[in-house]
Amino acid sequence: MHHVLQLDIQGTPQAWITAEDAALHYATGTVAWEEGDSPLVTLRGGWNVARGRQSLMVIQPIIALRGSPRRNLFEVTPAVSKPKLLRRDRCTCAYCAQVFLEKDLEAEHIVPDSKGGAYSWTNLVSACRSCNARKGARTPEQAGMPLVYLPYVPSLWEDFLLRGRNVRADVHEWLSARLPKGSRLN
Repeated sequence: MHHVLQLDIQGTPQAWITAEDAALHYATGTVAWEEGDSPLVTLRGGWNVARGRQSLMVIQPIIALRGSPRRNLFEVTPAVSKPKLLRRDRCTCAYCAQVFLEKDLEAEHIVPDSKGGAYSWTNLVSACRSCNARKGARTPEQAGMPLVYLPYVPSLWEDFLLRGRNVRADVHEWLSARLPKGSRLN
């Protein structure tokens, strides 16, 4: 399924929407501007008998909507999920620094859940099963296993890339150009 990156008028990502939802924005005239190397999809409608032509709507992969956003997404912390966490950490174990397949990694609490550690971006890292078992219900200091990288909360642009959709190359480039300098996704 093709997804369109919906932005506010200033270019801040708001949501991934379907091509059909984007068509509603085109039809109601709420699309302020659009981006993309080529159309994402062309939707075909009914036939105009008087003109003998079929209606067409060309949907671009990135659209910005008129008006102000309903909420300021800079004030929203992206939701944590295991797939996004593993992608944030580039599938690298935080203890042994080896790269693994996603299926071979676990979301590991720095401060263990049993000791009140939160399920949050700053308390979770990717860990291989071996390191996770060896660390157990201890902190990295108690286990003598220092972290090889620090966890962080992804930016809004990083979060849109981490969601794991099949992102077209031109949309990926557009989002990547807006990543913070220290982003692991660069």
